[in-house]
Amino acid sequence: MRGLGLAVLALVLTVTVANAERRIALVLGNSHYQNAPVLPNPVSDAQAMSDRLEKLNFEVISGFDLTKAQTQEKIGQFAKQVRGADIALFFYAGHGLQVSGNNYLLPVDAALEDETSLDFEAVQVDFILRQMSRETSIRLVFLDACRDNPLADALAKESGGISTASSGLAEIQIENGGAGTLVAFAAGPNQVAYDGSGEHSPFTTALLAHIGQANVSITEAMNRVTSDVFKATAGRQRPWANVSLTTDVVLHKVNLNAPLIVGDSDAASIEGNSQARSNAAGAATPPGSDAGAQAALDQLRQKIPKLESDAPVLFDIPIDFGDPAIDGKSIAQLIQGKPRFSPVEGLDKSVWDNHCSGCHQWTEERLCDQAQNYVTSDISVLRLEHPLGTRFKVALGKWAKNGCK
Repeated sequence: MRGLGLAVLALVLTVTVANAERRIALVLGNSHYQNAPVLPNPVSDAQAMSDRLEKLNFEVISGFDLTKAQTQEKIGQFAKQVRGADIALFFYAGHGLQVSGNNYLLPVDAALEDETSLDFEAVQVDFILRQMSRETSIRLVFLDACRDNPLADALAKESGGISTASSGLAEIQIENGGAGTLVAFAAGPNQVAYDGSGEHSPFTTALLAHIGQANVSITEAMNRVTSDVFKATAGRQRPWANVSLTTDVVLHKVNLNAPLIVGDSDAASIEGNSQARSNAAGAATPPGSDAGAQAALDQLRQKIPKLESDAPVLFDIPIDFGDPAIDGKSIAQLIQGKPRFSPVEGLDKSVWDNHCSGCHQWTEERLCDQAQNYVTSDISVLRLEHPLGTRFKVALGKWAKNGCK
């Protein structure tokens, strides 16, 4: 809070994730291959993704540098837990390949001496998709598995050029069911992705940056991922997604209209005691009781900023706020403009840097209801910096006192 000099105010952020929603994720990353060069990033990619998904309220089953047997064990655990989930998610980083249009993920002990080896040493992507499709509503798949793969080349040579093995992955057909499916590839069909020189691959770096952004749908997040990867690789790699979703999937929903609440217990109790006294009509109050709370309340009231003018505040008449950024504008004008500050600390600018009416659906009647709160509890204007500034809330309170005219 600007200028309050108090460390008593904090934001209680309301995240509107349904209480009953079940989110289950399987995250696998393989770097240390026994029969191929080590990949620098997949394990760190998968670990970072696992951490991110846990923060997004997923139950995460994860495994790193797994053999075929260990991979099958993790998939079996996932298959049991994911049944009936609202959102089922699978993320894989490591080697993958396609043969005759079928996609395979490679555990660290895969050798692939011939095509027969695929059934015994690799894991078919369709097999995992079947496990995550049982009574689930939404299925999200992210495959950072298009890296240049020497095992695919070796398999093609062993087959005398007959094999159609390729390091790039094939398009995955989506079956109908539930609210739909999104399958995202690090690169387009039959294309190879880059492992990158940083801590994470270009695809995972972008995915970590955008998955779970507040109030951003997963399809919009993938658009941003594609843009980031395309720029980071100078146009050499373009992620690709096959999407069949019947609803917007937002992994991190923030209610921008939620009440903003005093976070400090002392400040909250001060306001609570004040409200209790006003509600206890006719009740006798012993002299001197709540004196400390009243003194603290009065001290807070002294922090409420004053408007530049004492003139009555009307809805469509310009106001002298005493704040150059909004001076000379009316309430009606301001609620049609853009906010000055984020309503939630750390919220991505793309979410809040829009016309106020688009988020709040403000009407004169609704705004009056909000303004009445500042009359009932005048210090509530100090709870948090308003997107249009604290002085705007002060003006709303004066407007409400004037009957919201």
